[in-house]
Amino acid sequence: MDLRHWPLYGLRLRTPRLELRLPGPELLDELASVAANGVHDPDRMPFSVAWTDGTPDEVARAVFQHLLGTVAGWSVRDWTLSLAVLHEGEVVGRQDLMGCDFGVRREAETGSWLGLPHQGRGFGTEMRAAALHLAFAGLGARYAVSAAMTDNPRSLGVSRRLGYVDDGLDTGVVRGAPVTLRRLRLDRARWEAHRSVDVTVEGLDACRAEFGV
Repeated sequence: MDLRHWPLYGLRLRTPRLELRLPGPELLDELASVAANGVHDPDRMPFSVAWTDGTPDEVARAVFQHLLGTVAGWSVRDWTLSLAVLHEGEVVGRQDLMGCDFGVRREAETGSWLGLPHQGRGFGTEMRAAALHLAFAGLGARYAVSAAMTDNPRSLGVSRRLGYVDDGLDTGVVRGAPVTLRRLRLDRARWEAHRSVDVTVEGLDACRAEFGV
């Protein structure tokens, strides 16, 4: 998709197995269906916002509307890039990269999820590596941050493999109960030292200014 007035639709991140891109309506509908079919055991909530609570139709609509909202609410001072993740042409999950005053702070935050059938295959590491490559190599980030529940070993494991270090704890409330989140931080030197996934970026020059750089 080549849209002169919203060039982010032309941005592509590619790894050996995955392609990440901002989804148009049809691809977004596929992404919503992946979420509706489940992304975690319903008995536990791995997210700090319980967006997966609800019927499959409610979850799908929430994904659809939230992603459209990231486009509508985009500004160079506060942006969320929500990318559909595809493996062999099939949507498997979503990878977000977020920045607030990024042009000054040079700090980005990541978040992601995978459909249940696609977990345990290393996709989580690969798609996060793609987002980090965009942040550091493409946009000149100094730091990347993330957070996960202390009882979410998969997410924490991805962060460890990619070089993040502990950055303290936060307390949140999910489903009416207190939860503990572990903050993680990655600087440019540790990103360089732990790079293990080849990533290519296409279409960044046309949309670089949208990120405030």
